[in-house]
Order: sequence, then structure tokens, then C-alpha cells
Amino acid sequence: MLTQNPSVYERVHALVRKIPRGKVTSYGRIARELEGCTARMVGYALAALPWEADVPWQRVINHQGKVSPRNSGHGSWAQRELLEAEGVVFDAQGQVDFHKFGWRKLHKSK
Repeated sequence: MLTQNPSVYERVHALVRKIPRGKVTSYGRIARELEGCTARMVGYALAALPWEADVPWQRVINHQGKVSPRNSGHGSWAQRELLEAEGVVFDAQGQVDFHKFGWRKLHKSK
């Protein structure tokens, strides 16, 4: 449950929970919706999640439409697999078409 003054991480998590299955958005797009937030902060908020969290972190990719590399590479592989299981398609360059799979229903959540 969110507090009266939720932290940046809580606000990121709340917005990411709204992304529907089979849709993606970028770290920057999430950051632009949240006052006092940067794309890097979105990445940190999602990276800090425990594996079993109810936040669909896999639905946030970089501005190029690609899965961002992780330290070990396992997270990147898992993210792509989770997205493909939701019906998200990657092209030969490993990119997702934001026109087809992008979530456009974001709104200011300040």
C-alpha cells in the first residue's frame, strides 16, 4: 500500500503496474510522467525489485525499443522471454516496435 507521500520507487512501481500485458514503454517515458524522476531512477527502482514482486518490470525497455543489458545477462534474457510470452515481438535487431506494442495510456501521476 502506498503512503501519503510515496517515494519515487513506489510511484514508479505503481505506474508500471498499469502497463497491460503485451505492451511496453520506456524508462524515459515513465520518468517524464513522474515529477522528480529520471530514466536512470526508473531503472534503479525496477532493478531493486525482488524477483517475486507483482510489478511487471519486463514491460519497461530502453528508448531504442531494446532490452537493456544486465550485469550477468540473465535478466536481459529473462526479460525478453517474459515479453515474448506476452506476445511482444522483437525484430532481427532485437527491437520492439513502439507503434505496435507501445503503451500510450500514460498520464501525469504527480
